[in-house]
Amino acid sequence: MARIATGIGLSIYTSCSSSDRDHTHQSPLKDKMNLRSLLLPLLLFLSVIKGKKAEEGMCSVFAPSCDTDSKPLYVKVTNPTLNPSCLQDLPGFTRSVFERDHALITPESQVFSPLPDWINTSGAYLITPAIGAHFVMYLAKMQEGSKSALPPKDVERCIHLKGFIMILTFYFSVFQVDSYAYLPPNTEHSMKCDELATIVIFERRYAQIGINVPELRIGSTDEHPLLETPGEIFELRKLLPTSGPYDFNIHIMDFNPGEYLNVKEVHYNQHGLLLLEGHGIYRLGDKWYPVQAGDVIWMAPFVPQWYCALGKNRSRYLLYKDVNRNPL
Repeated sequence: MARIATGIGLSIYTSCSSSDRDHTHQSPLKDKMNLRSLLLPLLLFLSVIKGKKAEEGMCSVFAPSCDTDSKPLYVKVTNPTLNPSCLQDLPGFTRSVFERDHALITPESQVFSPLPDWINTSGAYLITPAIGAHFVMYLAKMQEGSKSALPPKDVERCIHLKGFIMILTFYFSVFQVDSYAYLPPNTEHSMKCDELATIVIFERRYAQIGINVPELRIGSTDEHPLLETPGEIFELRKLLPTSGPYDFNIHIMDFNPGEYLNVKEVHYNQHGLLLLEGHGIYRLGDKWYPVQAGDVIWMAPFVPQWYCALGKNRSRYLLYKDVNRNPL
């Protein structure tokens, strides 16, 4: 009995008689045929394994088009194709850009550190007043035993869950992926998590007008109907009411491959954007940027902006927009 070990946990057993061994030196052609008969099943097995790995979506820098249908929603936000580990052999490389009126902050340059007053949570501040914005946008990565802190006085907060589950204790609501909550200024609340969870958070100092105040809002993206977008073909959902008490809104915008913004927008509103799915081309000012899931964009007032979705799958992004306030 002879045993051939392949090194991947596969063993092939063959047997031969003593008379066969005695004649081995007399039949080289037969030896080659026997060897081929042994190697052929091994090669077939290895090809199956290779195909299986490809089917499982072993994405890399060189294979960004892997099928992610079987993976969690928004998996590219927390596990982007071009992540820091993929770029370890490219010292100094980043797609991030900071300009006077816009910024592109890509995953390889997002810096996480402990969030002040939060428990067992790391965060990356992506947009702040230091960049020229009047709001803050950051990612929070919670894990077992995590607990949030309150925002400063008179600051409102909107959270959108990207991965796994957490509990909002004020409303005692269990959050699934794609859930969100708007918390008016000075609302007592906390977020707790016993597993990994990634949250995108928007905060700004509330601009009060009149006596009306915004109300607590909790829901999920799919609960909101598609809205009319005259002259456009993308799909739009607004997560917050459009009434006067609310001084900003969060839009969810979907583009099929090849769809694009018809209007080349220039307006007084500011934007904070997180690309949740897909990839495409974003124009900001006079520059053109390839973007993909996990990228964050800041757009200052009056910067020319335009987007086109590319690839085979839809693009979806989450967009902060200030509304309902006179620019003066």
